[in-house]
Amino acid sequence: MNVDLIFKIAAVGILVAVLNLLLGRSGRDEQALMTTIAGLVVVLVVLLREISTLFDLIKSLFGLVGLPIELWNFL
Repeated sequence: MNVDLIFKIAAVGILVAVLNLLLGRSGRDEQALMTTIAGLVVVLVVLLREISTLFDLIKSLFGLVGLPIELWNFL
């Protein structure tokens, strides 16, 4: 895992926190909430990409292509 991933998530968190604070103080609570939700979605997309890469690595490491026919018949 890269340390850059942690820095990206932290940067998005700091940016969202500052924007949330500024928008909340100016009375734009709806935009502050939408900014928070958008930041959460951005972080989740980044994490999903990393999890997908991890699963691909595990799949190639163990040579998992699919379930054998015998196992499908069992299920």
